Amino acid sequence: MPSRTLIAVAAVGVLAVAGAVLFVVTSPETGPIPARFRGERTSALYAPIATRARDPRTPSEQEVFGQAAGLTSSGVTMERRQVTVSSDCAGVVWGSGPAAALTGCAQVLRASFASADGGVSGQYAVFDLADGASADRLVAALDPKDGDGFLRLAPGQPQSFDAGHSRAEVRALGHFVVVNWVGPVGDEGRADLTYPQLALETLGGFVQRRVLDAGD
Repeated sequence: MPSRTLIAVAAVGVLAVAGAVLFVVTSPETGPIPARFRGERTSALYAPIATRARDPRTPSEQEVFGQAAGLTSSGVTMERRQVTVSSDCAGVVWGSGPAAALTGCAQVLRASFASADGGVSGQYAVFDLADGASADRLVAALDPKDGDGFLRLAPGQPQSFDAGHSRAEVRALGHFVVVNWVGPVGDEGRADLTYPQLALETLGGFVQRRVLDAGD
């Protein structure tokens, strides 16, 4: 018959294993984060659209992404792959910080892009938040230095997207937050991301048009 000491040791072992399993099951979710991040708070320039109450029109796929199948900067073309529109804003991010900062988000639009040679992949996302303060909180929550999460890959982006060499610009523009995130694919770690990101940056023009419309 086993001694009480052996039974106690066995029980501790079982509890240790159970604890390890519990840790694996309940450990925080992780996902891709950009290697380089630039965040920007909203400013007085966007005061006319500082709140959704002042700017209630819901952004459409056509307004943000238009008819063009590709965007070009200095000869580099980023071809649009897939557009998604969802009211489940938290569903496109991972991590508790960004999810909490998305309280009150009405909609997120995302499009995936790829360079013509397939060496660079990217996504552009637009979050429609309640006001500029909410937008600033989301920018802070997405900062890899201070936060604990970021966006998931967009539909149409390859799993070989190299987040470890990617760069993201996240800006609060009135009650909107736009995310411009590009990176190499596969072993293209030295790909020049400057012009792909500049090409996607032109999509922010819809915000400028709204500011001008609000001033009319």
